[in-house]
Amino acid sequence: MNNKKPIILAGGGVVTNEHGDLLMIFRRGKWDLPKGKLDKGETIEACALREVTEETGVQNLTLGKLVLVTQHAYFDVYQNQEVIKESHWFRMTVEGVPALVPQLEEDITAIEWTKPSDISSRLQESYETIKTVLNNSELVY
Repeated sequence: MNNKKPIILAGGGVVTNEHGDLLMIFRRGKWDLPKGKLDKGETIEACALREVTEETGVQNLTLGKLVLVTQHAYFDVYQNQEVIKESHWFRMTVEGVPALVPQLEEDITAIEWTKPSDISSRLQESYETIKTVLNNSELVY
């Protein structure tokens, strides 16, 4: 019997605006970064850009380099089983300071451009994976 958990591919963004503020979302009681599942026929880069735009309303993103690939296990209610989400995190930038529109149907209850001086306090209410991503992103905070 195969006990290997299915892998769900996802793309996400470490997005900064022209002031160096970091785009963060608040979902299910934790500060997080926007990310989501890969659609069939989509590249991981296109997925990351699409998901950031869908979850935050931010458009005209400039894709940067791959920061890190992370994996975490969770129970997928749609598949009714434990899965591994493999998230590909990319640096992204945007001109100006676009208005933010949280994707409520994805349980995003708050969204903000987080000043570098406030990132550490947000990470106290975040996931270890997000701390690792930011530590590898070359952001200074």
